[in-house]
Amino acid sequence: MKHSLLMAALGAVMPLHPLSAEPLKVYLMAGQSNMQGFCGVHTFTQIEADPVTKPIYQKMVNPDGTPRVHENVWISTSGCAKDAKPGQLTTGYGGGKGDRIGPELTFGIYMEEHVKEPILIIKTAWGGKSLCRDFRPPSAGVHPTHTQALEELRKETKDTTELETEYAERHGKYYRMMIEHAKSVLGDIKKVYPGYDPSQGYKVAGFLWFQGENDFGEQDTYPNPGEPGGFSEYSRLLACLIRDVRKELKAPELNAVIGVLGFNGELETERYRQIETKHIPWLREFRKAMEAPVEMPEFRGHVAAVRTEVFWEPRLEELQGRWKQVKAKSGELKAQGLSKEQQKAALDEFLKTVYTPEEWKLMETGVSNACYHYLGSAKIMSRIGKAFADALIAIPAPTQP
Repeated sequence: MKHSLLMAALGAVMPLHPLSAEPLKVYLMAGQSNMQGFCGVHTFTQIEADPVTKPIYQKMVNPDGTPRVHENVWISTSGCAKDAKPGQLTTGYGGGKGDRIGPELTFGIYMEEHVKEPILIIKTAWGGKSLCRDFRPPSAGVHPTHTQALEELRKETKDTTELETEYAERHGKYYRMMIEHAKSVLGDIKKVYPGYDPSQGYKVAGFLWFQGENDFGEQDTYPNPGEPGGFSEYSRLLACLIRDVRKELKAPELNAVIGVLGFNGELETERYRQIETKHIPWLREFRKAMEAPVEMPEFRGHVAAVRTEVFWEPRLEELQGRWKQVKAKSGELKAQGLSKEQQKAALDEFLKTVYTPEEWKLMETGVSNACYHYLGSAKIMSRIGKAFADALIAIPAPTQP
């Protein structure tokens, strides 16, 4: 009887999965602001409201609707929420301040569900950073514009030291920060995951890249963005990135998933979009460039791409697009010298002319940020995170020697 009670008590405190003899699986997630994630937790409402996505919602929250703490998923971040400490995965590991999420939440949920053992996520993301400059990998070589600038200075017999220093500090800075954080965590995993047994070892099992916004608008690097092959340099840089991450982390067959830039959704049908019409061919070509490493012979079978535009919510995009009318009206009211109370009353009345009650409810519960941040929609981001896990799971494991 005592033995049974003791075993029952132990069962209550032991982790869901016993410590495995297998190496701890580690996943590196990296990119810019959408890898950070700016999706407010209040937008979980729309995940629950849709029967298609409700099963995802049920994994994200407790029975009372509060965010769940995922006890067998451990996470360390750099560049993300300022107050997020390493620990067990839950909400709050997104960008900026407050209870936000990025793709890490559902990625971790579904990845741990698949491997059926504790996992570790290392997430490094910084807003407004390009691959061509900020994340520039070592094997990519010197940026062409830097070479041109140096040549111009030399022609004028001017000192190039300042330019060389500036280049060295900026170009590749966030690549180096990504690698430094990853190596720091891997060097002392118990700081993040106290139950880790060093004799178990670890395996870097996946690299997830979600970025692109800054390169999309970088015409110094990509001067012909709307033409076929206009972003081929991005494909080359992304291939260099995957190679260099594999080398740095001593994982020569590391599988990778590329999150293809998806804001504004699909580009074929006639509908409202916040993107300028002239930029649609740019975005079409950029998406092709992001996918290109998948078909490179050296990466075939080890790299996958997720077309994130398939998770877009066109209705939310249209509703959020109307908000500029409200902002303009707010500016007009301020210019009239009205009191704050008068401004609020007038704006509330104006709001009724822009949105129906049903539309405003959807706006309040579905949108929490700008279009380029996937509308701050947890319904969009939760499906992207799950798709990242599904894509990585679908890649065959490297053959054992």
